[in-house]
Amino acid sequence: MTVWNVGSINIDHFYDVPHIPAPGETLAATDVRTGLGGKGANQSVAAARAGARVHHIGAVGRDGGWAVDRMGRYGVGTDHILVMDVPTGHAIITLASDGENAIIIFGGANTAMPADHVVAALVAARAGDVLLLQNETLYQPAAASAGQGAGLRVIYSAAPFDADAVVAVLPHVSLLVLNAVEAAQLEAALGTALGDLPVPEIVVTRGAAGADLRDTRTGATVHVPAPTVDAVDTTGAGDTFAGYLAAGLDAGLPTVEAMARAAAASALKVTRRGTADAIPDGDEVAAFLLTQA
Repeated sequence: MTVWNVGSINIDHFYDVPHIPAPGETLAATDVRTGLGGKGANQSVAAARAGARVHHIGAVGRDGGWAVDRMGRYGVGTDHILVMDVPTGHAIITLASDGENAIIIFGGANTAMPADHVVAALVAARAGDVLLLQNETLYQPAAASAGQGAGLRVIYSAAPFDADAVVAVLPHVSLLVLNAVEAAQLEAALGTALGDLPVPEIVVTRGAAGADLRDTRTGATVHVPAPTVDAVDTTGAGDTFAGYLAAGLDAGLPTVEAMARAAAASALKVTRRGTADAIPDGDEVAAFLLTQA
């Protein structure tokens, strides 16, 4: 089967700082790096490194050819990535010594990509494939509707969080992925408990505390713990989880088993600096899981 990902591609600029800057504060960075990122690219790379066949649907500017090439080297299909006459999206990431971060995003080509490109690319998808979506591009409702209509399993990673965006996509979603903060925000915005949402399965990630699976059809909740590691950079951890989860489900794993594999991949990722370039491959995750048995 295949994972189709309608998602962002960013040039990530990392600045190492002693702590996250406070309002009005000027800090001297101790290091600076540039790498491949964006929630979409991160999740596509994670799914591909997990062993899935992946097609990325997105856009870059003429300054982003290296990012597309790097995605291809990680095993991501890039035939559906447009090159546009606008700048590639980018992110400015301040990374504190304790591994926490603060991020500023510029959409660029990610939000200039035309709707017809997204829908046309999905024509090649087949029933049973996985469609992965996030909120750093546009047209999620149209893509989700097209995917649902074609018999795809629609996985929606609802970040960056926007309640209105979630409401528009929910009718077409098979599996909703949120972190704990986003889950609380969604319940508050809708005045509805997660278990009452019209989505068959909901995964709530909780960082070092693991993740919960809520099956709204049965009312059951299953907790999946995360391995204990020493984190140096949490950037992209959630994207690693989502990409590995999509790949596991595409391979036919039960959701809880796919979550355990995703949690291990995310734990490994946070021991490394960077985003897409720091995501472990399937062999590394399998070896790591053996150490946790």
